[in-house]
Amino acid sequence: MTKIIIALLIGFLIGAACRWFDIPVPAPPQLLGVFLIMSITVGYSLTDRYLASRADAHQSRTEQKKRQDL
Repeated sequence: MTKIIIALLIGFLIGAACRWFDIPVPAPPQLLGVFLIMSITVGYSLTDRYLASRADAHQSRTEQKKRQDL
C-alpha cells in the first residue's frame, strides 16, 4: 500500500511540475498513453508479487533444510 501512495504522489508531483514549468507531459496525451502507463504499472505489480512469493518460498525451504541438518 505504501508503494501505491508513493507512486501516486510522485506521479502527481511530476504532472504538477510539468504544468508549472510548461514542460510537455512525459506521456502521450491519448487513450493509448493511458493504456501504456497502466500496462507498465500492472506488469510491475505482478512481477513484484511473483518475486516476493519466490523469495518467501526460498526462505521457507532454506529454513526446512537447516532444521533437517540439526
